[in-house]
Formats: sequence, C-alpha cells, structure tokens
Amino acid sequence: MNTFLNFLFASVKAGTPLLFGTTGEIVTEKAGNTNLGVEGMMFMGAFMGFFVACYTDSLILALLAAFALGVFGALIYAYITVSLRANQVVTGLALTIFGSGLANFFGQLMIANYKTANGGAIPKLSERMTAILAEKPIPLLSQIPFAGKVLFSHNILVYLAVIIAVLCRFYMKRTRLGLDMRAVGENAAAADASGINVTKVKYINILFGGGICGLGGAYISLIDGGGVGNNNCVSGKGWIAVALVIFAAWKPTMAILGSLVFGAFTVLQFYVPKSVIAIPNAFYTMLPYLITAIVLVVTSMRKSNKVMQPKGCGVNYFRESR
Repeated sequence: MNTFLNFLFASVKAGTPLLFGTTGEIVTEKAGNTNLGVEGMMFMGAFMGFFVACYTDSLILALLAAFALGVFGALIYAYITVSLRANQVVTGLALTIFGSGLANFFGQLMIANYKTANGGAIPKLSERMTAILAEKPIPLLSQIPFAGKVLFSHNILVYLAVIIAVLCRFYMKRTRLGLDMRAVGENAAAADASGINVTKVKYINILFGGGICGLGGAYISLIDGGGVGNNNCVSGKGWIAVALVIFAAWKPTMAILGSLVFGAFTVLQFYVPKSVIAIPNAFYTMLPYLITAIVLVVTSMRKSNKVMQPKGCGVNYFRESR
C-alpha cells in the first residue's frame, strides 16, 4: 500500500508542470489561437525562474520573472499571428526553437559566470529556498487516510497549479471577459460584429496563457531539477501538455486529472519491480509520448461536440473579409 501511495504522490508531482502548460494552452486555444510554442515558453520560464530564485532568494520574484518571460514569448507569437496574421502552426514551432535556444544560450552563460564567481561551483538554490519549496503537509487534511498523503502533502507550487486551473475554469465560464474569449474562439467575425474587440481579447488571453506556461517551466527547474541549474530540464513536457489539451477536452479542471494520468506514466518506471517485469528503461521513457499519440488518434475519431476544439482555433481573423 505504501508503494502505491508513493506512486500516486510522485504522479501528482510529475504531472504538475504538465498542468501548468496545459492550462496555459487551453486559455490560448479558447481565444482561437493554436500555440505550439508551449515547450519554448516553458524553457524560458525554467531559465528565468531558476536564476532569479538563485540570485534573489525570493520565490515570489522567481515566479513573477518566469511568468513575465512566458508572457514575452507569447507576445512574440501574438504579434506575428494576430497582428501580422502569419501561420499559427509555423509560428508556434518557431517559438519553441527560439525559446529553447534563448534559454540554453543565456543559461549556459549564467552558469559559466556563476562558476567563475564561485570557484567552479555549479548554480544551486539556497537552503532557505529549498526549505520554502519542500513538501509541506496541510494540517489535519494530510492526516486523512490514503488521500492525505496523495493530495495534501505537496509543495506550494502543486497547489498553485490546481488553483490556477480552477480559477481559469471560473474565468472562462463565469466572467464577461471569459465569455468574450469563448465567443472570439468560436466565431471571431460574429464576435466582432457584436462589438467585441477581437484583437484585444486575443492578445490578453494569449499573453495570460503564455505566462502560465512560464510558471510550468519554473516548476521544472525549481522542483524537478532538485535545486541545481540544468539547461535541458524541460525535455519534451511542453509537447505532452499540448496533447493534454485535447485529452482534457479544453477544460482546465479536466486537465487536473489528465496531468495526473500522464504524470503516472512518467514515473511508472521507478515503481515497477525489475524482478517481476524486465522492461528496458527506454520503453518507459517512450511511454508518455506513445500515450500522447494514442490520445490524439482516439480523440480525433470522436464526433461529440463536447470534445471539439473551438471552431475558430488556428484560423487567423481578417476583419476586411467579414
């Protein structure tokens, strides 16, 4: 039983960066834009979040910096696709390449400078920051049998990811701006005719979604990286997050469950006894991506409108042709 609980606990941790990335992409796609640059924005957030935390010893500043750099990446995408009306898929792919390259370049530069200034030591978080990011069981709730350890014994960023997902669901369903966003995503021409500023709505939601993706990158570098600087820490999680958008049927709250499932596939190799099933580690590394491909195939075969992406998603809006 303890092994199973530990497996679920690790699944939640592994799925948290996917939840950030998926929530951010859902917000973007609900506004009618497909941004495949999630990986790049997460890379930028990972780089900025870690080094701000390393140099300032402030978690709040680190998260704000990661969010800001995610917004910066999304701003590039928004300007090219919304203002210049360039192809969204190509622009998203370019953003992934740009974001990962930018983060790696400046990451290597800052690691080199840190080593020079600290006698060859690699960048790592302070003991104070490590203590802030450590798991903190919630009093009373963490004592609940089974659910206590799995749900209420995590670090603060896990709870932040869940809160953001729930708030995004509320924002999309219960606020005026959320209603405008959904209207633009479904039919930009009709939304424009009703008086909604399509460009403004798209910019706001694309930038907001990019910032959330940046937070996902910060989680990877601060938590998954064990407090040590690592340039290539995102390693494909952004692509899994893009597929999770479909798995979650464009619903942020469903993304919570989806991230847990994909997080479980990510850590499965550490909990399957090698003496029972001798499967190469390479198979487990491949497994999340295999499941991603299967999800894409299965969801594309489903005809229900409840799991369809917004009708205007991926299509640039030309006001002159309205």
